[in-house]
Amino acid sequence: HPKRGLRLEARSRAGHGGPRAASTSPSCPGCGPPGPGAQCPGTPRSAPAGGAELSAHLWARYQDMRRLVHDLLPPEVCSLLNPAAIYANNEISLRDVEVYGFDYDYTLAQYADALHPEIFNAARDILIEHYKYPEGIRKYDYNPSFAIRGLHYDIQKSLLMKIDAFHYVQLGTAYRGLQPVPDEEVIDLYGGTQHIPLYQMSGFYGKGPSIKQFMDIFSLPEMALLSCVVDHFLGHGLEFDQAHLYKDVTDAIRDVHVKGLMYQWIEQDMEKYILRGDETFAVLSRLVAHGKQLFLITNSPFSFVDKGMRHMVGPDWRQLFDVVIVQADKPSFFTDRRKPFRKLDEKGSLQWDRITRLEKGKIYRQGNLFDFLRLTEWRGPRVLYFGDHLYSDLADLMLRHGWRTGAIIPELEREIRIINTEQYMHSLTWQQALTGLLERMQTYQDAESRQVLAAWMKERQELRCITKALFNAQFGSIFRTFHNPTYFSRRLVRFSDLYMASLSCLLNYRVDFTFYPRRTPLQHEAPLWMDQLCTGCMKTPFLGDMAHIR
Repeated sequence: HPKRGLRLEARSRAGHGGPRAASTSPSCPGCGPPGPGAQCPGTPRSAPAGGAELSAHLWARYQDMRRLVHDLLPPEVCSLLNPAAIYANNEISLRDVEVYGFDYDYTLAQYADALHPEIFNAARDILIEHYKYPEGIRKYDYNPSFAIRGLHYDIQKSLLMKIDAFHYVQLGTAYRGLQPVPDEEVIDLYGGTQHIPLYQMSGFYGKGPSIKQFMDIFSLPEMALLSCVVDHFLGHGLEFDQAHLYKDVTDAIRDVHVKGLMYQWIEQDMEKYILRGDETFAVLSRLVAHGKQLFLITNSPFSFVDKGMRHMVGPDWRQLFDVVIVQADKPSFFTDRRKPFRKLDEKGSLQWDRITRLEKGKIYRQGNLFDFLRLTEWRGPRVLYFGDHLYSDLADLMLRHGWRTGAIIPELEREIRIINTEQYMHSLTWQQALTGLLERMQTYQDAESRQVLAAWMKERQELRCITKALFNAQFGSIFRTFHNPTYFSRRLVRFSDLYMASLSCLLNYRVDFTFYPRRTPLQHEAPLWMDQLCTGCMKTPFLGDMAHIR
């Protein structure tokens, strides 16, 4: 509540000499960077000259900060964010959107995590039976809590690691096989630095010359299998070529898809594997009822999509879409002008007639975006396309064609639930406060002060590790390293106007709703309370506020 926030600020100022915009005191808990000027009221005019008295002074400021943080975090501060909310990177009004486009897998059709061990086991068996890998690999089972999406894999070094938006490896998140690699070794491997040069990093579609980024949800079992195979070879002292092993594992995973194994599992038990089908139907029906045009572009085959859509929507699902394109071969669909559209008959067989228009209720295969734009005249910001893969689904559409884009990030729901916990909120807030103390008190460099600062640094590192482990013991959150955005996060912001946990989040908003991105202060801007209250947290739909919308 805004008034509660202002009362908290007033109380913190009155009781603890808290944040004041005009202060530049180096010892003020909430002020800006140290510099000359007036001291913050409530702060001693001068610190002891040194020795034990100065050490006691630093610890006193530490305790002041602890009390300030405690007072600023009432119980209601937790559970503020709604996992079913939609989050905006760019301002967008749905009133201006006339055409909605969708990917199929993990967008219209959300899959249960039970699919991942099936993919892992099938690819593992392919490696053993067709690629003649050691039988001992069969002892490995899929570990759903090992990897996260967005990690990078250095093929020549067999390193799976998490990289931030500035191309730095987050220390403590580099693994070879299933074992962590010491920080010192990681730094040594990259020439005495944590930084990965741009030329080695992933290219536009997540593939560099020697480093690949795992961007889609299907890559979770791939990363797990890759790590298990490397672990087996290293554990048994077997020599191997890193590039060959990487290619064999990725080919085995590809075979699971190409041979249709995954499609068979889903088709045999749709109740088990497809989630939120009724909500997908509700989203599509609602948009059509409000006069919106819909289209589907997917890489999956027609028979698989047809069965899934019949399960979620019903036998007349094609009447909801103005255009349906299957086996589109994204991302080349968006860049390659050479592939023409082919029409399929009711049985999914290819037709030979030339395509001069895209008809409602018909099914088309392959094609390219340039012919799509010419035949539909759907251009620019009046089109909003949803997909789960930042590169294959969204990048070209936003950067080259000016469409609006929405990213489906299923992990967002779990991460927000963790952010809403009291443990996370208190750990992060105290971590940030302690960082501010370190910044302001580093001017004291006598022996006793350095001991105090070293103790604070140690506590800060422990807090960072605790916060990281709340999300994933090995790699932490998919959105952040310790403090920087991850490489994945940077691409998410660059390639999507909106992001959400599932397509069903659209049901929480009117079809003419305008999304405003939160104004987060730049480093040189003041983090004003009113700025945060008015354009920050208050704009986010809270759990209580959204209960009546559906």
